[in-house]
Amino acid sequence: MSLIDEQLDFSRVADTFLAHGSMQSPAFLDGRLCARLALADITADTWLEEVCATLGVEQPHSREDGEVLLAWRRQALDALAAPELNFEPLLPDDLFSLAERAHGLQEWTQGFLEAIVEAGGQSDDWSAALREVLEDLGSLVNLEIELEDNAENENDLFALTEHARMAAMLLYTEQHPGQPQVERVENSEGDDAITPPSQTH
Repeated sequence: MSLIDEQLDFSRVADTFLAHGSMQSPAFLDGRLCARLALADITADTWLEEVCATLGVEQPHSREDGEVLLAWRRQALDALAAPELNFEPLLPDDLFSLAERAHGLQEWTQGFLEAIVEAGGQSDDWSAALREVLEDLGSLVNLEIELEDNAENENDLFALTEHARMAAMLLYTEQHPGQPQVERVENSEGDDAITPPSQTH
């Protein structure tokens, strides 16, 4: 399927939402998706059910719409697991105003942290680096974001987005020993002897 190989962006997914009568931003659900993929995975069927429930439909309106929603999950999972560390949150791009992009990041963060809380909250096994980045994200949720388009705010938003990106990758690597940024140990799957991930700063 050519669509599955296509790189989905925010606008493509937002258009699919709109086709189902939803004006909701995909950013919030992408935050939830990334956290759930990192913590315990979320199957394609479960993900499709969750998105459809959010859109207020029983199933996607068309086969192509369903492929977009499933490709969204696959794209996030592949990026989180990739050794290139090229994961990017699904957020409004440069076609949107700085304020819209900042609001999208805030929604993504809300979804990401909400999924962690639903899964039981922070684990005692998580590194100090991961705990710190999650605390920083928690403060972002409560910020009043009304940004004017200028270079300083652009740089600030880039730094905050990088923070969110790092949080997702750190969470994934710490929950999936042996995957990106870690040493692979030839052992049975899930063995405790697998080397834990190195911390990223």
